[in-house]
Amino acid sequence: MTLTQRQRIALTVAAIFLGITVIVAGFVHRIQQPRIMTVSEMRVNGLFLFDTPRDPGEFVLTNHRGQDFTDQSVEGDWTLLFFGFTYCPDVCPTTMSFLAELKGSLEGTEAGSTRVVMVSVDPARDTVEQLSTYVPYFHPEFLGVTGEFPDILSFARRFNAPFRKVTTADGDYQMDHSANVVLINPKGDFHGFFRAPLDLAKMKVTLRSAQFYWSQQYD
Repeated sequence: MTLTQRQRIALTVAAIFLGITVIVAGFVHRIQQPRIMTVSEMRVNGLFLFDTPRDPGEFVLTNHRGQDFTDQSVEGDWTLLFFGFTYCPDVCPTTMSFLAELKGSLEGTEAGSTRVVMVSVDPARDTVEQLSTYVPYFHPEFLGVTGEFPDILSFARRFNAPFRKVTTADGDYQMDHSANVVLINPKGDFHGFFRAPLDLAKMKVTLRSAQFYWSQQYD
C-alpha cells in the first residue's frame, strides 16, 4: 500500500468519525433541550388554553406595596394569578408555597419573565398591611392585591374565579374559592388556567410549552 493510499484511508476514517461525532452531538443536544408539549398534551397535564385569549378589560386594584395594580401591570411578562386570602387555613398557603417552588425551579429568562400574583377574595380583612406581611413570606417577588369588594368581585368574574363567604360554626367566616391558577400572557390577556391539583414537574414543562408557542406566534 502506497503512502497516498494510506493517507486516503486515514482521511476517510477521520471523516467517518467526524460524521459520527456530529450525529451524536446533535442527538445529545436534542435530548437536553426542554420538552415542548402539544396543546393536547398540555390539556392532559392540566393547562386549559383558550383558542382565543380573552381581554379582561380595564381594572384598578391595589398591590401590597400600596401601588395601583392595573391592566397594564400584567403586560410584558407572563403572570400566574391565584385567588386566595391570608386567613385561609390550607389551600392558599399550600398553593403559595407551591408557586414559590415553581418560581425557584425556573431558569434564566423563564424566571425573569414569570410573575406571581395573589388577589385577595377577602378584602375586608386583607388590607395592604396584611398582604405586605403575608405574601412576601413565600417569595420576595410575589405581589399581593386587594381592593374594594365590588372591584374584586368584578375582577374575579373576568377570570372565571368564583368565590363566596361561608359562615363557620363559631360565627366567623371563611372564603370558598377556586384553587385554579390563571395564566395571563404578556399582552395582558386571559390565556388559560392550570386546574388544581397542581403538579410541579407537569406545570413547569407545560408553562414552558405555552410560552414557546406564544414566542413562535408573536416574537
